Amino acid sequence: MTRKILITSALPYANGPIHLGHLVEYIQTDIWARFQKMRGHECWYVCADDAHGTPIMLRARQEGIEPEELIERVAKEHQADFAGFSVGFDNYHSTHSEENRHYSELIYCNNRDAGHIAKRMITQAYDPVENMFLPDRFIKGTCPKCGAEDQYGDNCEVCGASYSPSELKNPHSAVSGAKPIDKESDHYFFKLANFEEMLKKWTRAGHLQKEMANKLDEWFESGLQEWDISRDAPYFGFEIPDHPGKYFYVWLDAPIGYLASFRNLCDKTDGLEFENYWNTDSDAEVYHFIGKDIVYFHCLFFPAMLDGAGFRKPTAVFAHGFLTVDGQKMSKSRGTFIKASTYLEHLNPEYLRYYFAAKLGAGVDDIDLNLEDFAQRVNSDLVGKFVNIASRFAGFINKRFDGKLAAELNDMALFDSFSNAGDSIAAAYEGREYSRAVREIMALADKANQYVDEQKPWIVAKEEGKDEELHQICSMGINLFRLLAIYLKPILPKTVEAAEEFLKVEALTWEDAASPLLDHDISKFKALMTRVESKQIEAMVEGSKEDLAPSAKQVKQEKPATDMEAIAPTIEFDDFAKLDLRIARIAKAEHVEGADKLLQLTLDLGGETRNVFAGIKSAYDPSDLEGKLTVMVANLAPRKMRFGLSEGMVLAAGPGGDELYILNPDEGAKPGMRVK
Repeated sequence: MTRKILITSALPYANGPIHLGHLVEYIQTDIWARFQKMRGHECWYVCADDAHGTPIMLRARQEGIEPEELIERVAKEHQADFAGFSVGFDNYHSTHSEENRHYSELIYCNNRDAGHIAKRMITQAYDPVENMFLPDRFIKGTCPKCGAEDQYGDNCEVCGASYSPSELKNPHSAVSGAKPIDKESDHYFFKLANFEEMLKKWTRAGHLQKEMANKLDEWFESGLQEWDISRDAPYFGFEIPDHPGKYFYVWLDAPIGYLASFRNLCDKTDGLEFENYWNTDSDAEVYHFIGKDIVYFHCLFFPAMLDGAGFRKPTAVFAHGFLTVDGQKMSKSRGTFIKASTYLEHLNPEYLRYYFAAKLGAGVDDIDLNLEDFAQRVNSDLVGKFVNIASRFAGFINKRFDGKLAAELNDMALFDSFSNAGDSIAAAYEGREYSRAVREIMALADKANQYVDEQKPWIVAKEEGKDEELHQICSMGINLFRLLAIYLKPILPKTVEAAEEFLKVEALTWEDAASPLLDHDISKFKALMTRVESKQIEAMVEGSKEDLAPSAKQVKQEKPATDMEAIAPTIEFDDFAKLDLRIARIAKAEHVEGADKLLQLTLDLGGETRNVFAGIKSAYDPSDLEGKLTVMVANLAPRKMRFGLSEGMVLAAGPGGDELYILNPDEGAKPGMRVK
């Protein structure tokens, strides 16, 4: 049965380049889309640039250009990067489009008319020079807890404290430098709680991974809050109908960009009907691939707004984890914050597609790009096992048999075992268990190479009267290579495209694995892939450091890295003695939905546990922290934050950003011990 499938990836923000962390998602999605197309289904893969918001407006202003010019330039850069990695969108659009304006207004108005929109007055920080309301991240000042300067309006990157912008000492606008003032404004809110019962059923009806459904239960338990969907002028986005000077918050129109991009595709494609995919009675399948950090928006707000506006909800939302490099968070200073364009300057993109596939499962676990393992795996699997098979047989076929395969094979049982394995491999692809698919494909590659070693065509070629035997052996080898190419095609589209030219066949489909290629002409073999060299990886890492190095002018303005922060004023011993510092084991660490800098830590003190929010997200991945010992301030008064209650503070050193280092006690220290 032919399925109708629409697939999307989360929209990249039009304010910066694509990097390898982003590519985990787009490669994962592209593999699935290519697999579905190989199976003969009607499958469409769409995406767009997320092109609205205050950061884009301010960046354009800094560059002295209009936002439209900025997003057009970035869109070209993004699409060039995606094309370089063979991410095969059927349509790539922009949220700054008439289609997106239409559906954003339609979905808003339908929800408004159904009573799902509220209006109320709120007080916000306001820049009196730029005449604009300031998001927390655009307010900076001195941390009210530790005194660190140049901290954001909601969180200190040095001590990890969270606070409101009004508590910040010496606050100033990051836009103009002026001191913010408080100002009232009418805002519009989406009544998410109106959809609580629907969302509880939907999130537990198989539309989400179990881990994500469990995560969403935390929001249900705390009660679904109204969502602020409006922003005040000046703002780069769509103005809300009937409310001059009020704009849709970027997270309202961003996921609606999926509908807009598909609408744009429908308008360009004969016979493709938008309603067949997005009406409530649609029998089509709609899938969203996203990072686990934006589940809140995609699995609560977006399906609720679709439901309230009379559109169908997605069939499923698939979340994935984050990328680390060599076991650590991507780092600018180490050269492991690698842009897509930098990678493409040094390495074959198919290497990365394969390596990611070999690591990816259907869950939300983070994956690690170990650069040494990356080179070894590509060289062993792809060069040593896969393309090597074709190279070992093609010469005999071309030299001894005029480039024509035999009319029959010498071991149909072996061919059938490879052909029958396609069902299990297809099931792995369908379930997004790419690592399992790769393992099964490479197990077949091992069998194919074992066949070569057993048949020894180089010996048979020297024996009199064995031309037909040699012909069948080599033809069998080419057919095994062809089957492996079919199974690897979703992962290695460019390599298999070259293999199709070598085999002189049309684009391979999954059905082609059912029967062998017999009495067929092939071309002379050309190398399909070369080995990864360590110098290529080293050059890429160095290139990443250069990409992110400050300009000479910036270097002169910055303090030398060796400059030590000034020592704080002297205190008495009694002041220090008031601090109760304890050894704690990090029992659990996790991301905080909606927080840019915070991780939520569950700290084991030996006899009790504490919940602490720490501003170390920029430097640590949660999985790297669990089980570690650290030092905490145990007698700090609990602080109520919008994410929950923080019951202490962990200690860390460093200037901030990815250069933060939590304290680790020496061996022998136990949870609960007092630090003296």
